[in-house]
This record gives sequence, structure tokens and C-alpha cells, in this order.
Amino acid sequence: MESVLDNITVLYDQLFDAEKKIAKYILNNPKEVVDMTVSELAETSDVSIASVSRFCRKVGLKGFAQLKISLAQELVDTHKSGEVSNEISVEDIPQSLQNILANKITELKQTVNQINTDEFKAILEGIRDASRVQVVAVGNTIPVAIDAAFKFNELGIPTTAGTIWETQLSYSFTLGKGDVLIAISNSGESDKVLEAVKIANKNGAMTLGITNSALSAIGEEVQYHITTATREKLFLDEFCFSRVSAMTVIEVIFLFLTVMVENAHKSMIQCEEMFAVDKR
Repeated sequence: MESVLDNITVLYDQLFDAEKKIAKYILNNPKEVVDMTVSELAETSDVSIASVSRFCRKVGLKGFAQLKISLAQELVDTHKSGEVSNEISVEDIPQSLQNILANKITELKQTVNQINTDEFKAILEGIRDASRVQVVAVGNTIPVAIDAAFKFNELGIPTTAGTIWETQLSYSFTLGKGDVLIAISNSGESDKVLEAVKIANKNGAMTLGITNSALSAIGEEVQYHITTATREKLFLDEFCFSRVSAMTVIEVIFLFLTVMVENAHKSMIQCEEMFAVDKR
């Protein structure tokens, strides 16, 4: 089941100014909203009742009543293990740590629960049988791509990832049938990553997108998509980015491949023995 707070976070940058006021208030005060009327939320957010109605529809809800029900259920599921909030304070480090932990756990649960199991099998088989895999990313997502390349290469799956965009793009042109391109983007709106996806699709490669929204530009262009949840907007008003969910998706794919790739464990042991010399 999709989380209403996750949906608001994902769609935040696409909202109009009035809708962002509503979103910000809900993200910062979800408990209070559960007990509010539509008029009270509109007044508190300094917007019209019509704006609240439009906001609800934009985040995938039928109306304000469904917003309240969804929030109430999510608060029960998220906080049943103890009292938590989205507050971070050095004056109360123990509680702040629990707040961060609770939201990160929810972030990971939402990511895993949104994986389409039927499509996921096809994704795993495509990567397992690929002649080559390219993992593309830009900016803060590059470490996730590099981690994926390291893991898949350990299994014996030829995989590349890079830090120079021009090099990544030129490699995408070499992909074809039997190859896989994995596009990782937090927003799913990166023009550069989208360009690589279009090239790979045109050349007949399999494409997988790992983004916050299946309705993003990349999400709609790829053949397969995995949605990552993020709770960063609950803590940071102006900056919303988390590599945790994307890293988790890569880890999940990797763990499945360890039991699907022939001689995977032997390949991993060989790599670890080679690396062990440098670890002394």
C-alpha cells in the first residue's frame, strides 16, 4: 500500500505554491491534520478550500476524508512501536535518533512493499542473463550506481558505472539486445539519465528505472520500474534526497542474484580473496 506521506514527498516539487503550503503543513503536523476539518486545514495553511480539494486529488486521493483516514492509518503503522515525530534536536539526541530510525524503517518498508513481484522476476532474469549491464546516474546518485556495479561484477555479471557523464552516455550507445541499462534517479526527471534510457530503448536493450515516481519522465520511459520511498522531506524543508532506498533496491537485487547466478558464491570468494591482500 502506498504511503500518503511518501506520495506528498515525491510530488512536492510538482505542486503549485498554494498546494506546497498544504503539503508542508501536513508533513510537519500529520497528527493534527487527522483531527482537522477541511476548513481548518485551509485556514491554517492560508489557502482556499478548493486548493485543499485539488491537492488531495493531485496526491492520488479522492478527497479530504480519504486524506485523514490514510494519515491516521499510516501514523498507527509507523508509530505503533513508540512515540516518534519528525523532530531532530541536539537537546534530545535519544528521541531524535528514534525519530530518524522510525522514519527510515518506514522508508525501507514502503520501498520493498511497492515492488511488483511479477515484474521483479523478469528484472532479475534480465540482469542475470545480460551480456552487459550499465548503471547510469548523475550527481548524488552516482555512489549508488558504483555500488551496484561493484556488487554485480562480484557475481560475474559484466557491469559498468561511471562518474563522467559523457563517458556514461557514449557507453549507452553501445548497448543492444541482451544488454540492460539501469537508470537511478531520485526525482526521475534527470534529462541526462533520461537521454541514456531513450538511447538504450532505441537500441533494443532492457531498461530499468529506480526512482521516487513511476509517473516521472524516466519512470514512464523505462520498460520496468521500481519505486523508492523517501522521508527526507519530513526532516528537511528545502532539500529532499535519500540514497538509502535506492541502495536497498540494489541490495535486494544483489541478494536474489546470489541464488540465481551459477557459481555466484565461487565468484564472490575469488574477488574477496583478491581484495583481502589490500585489507591487511
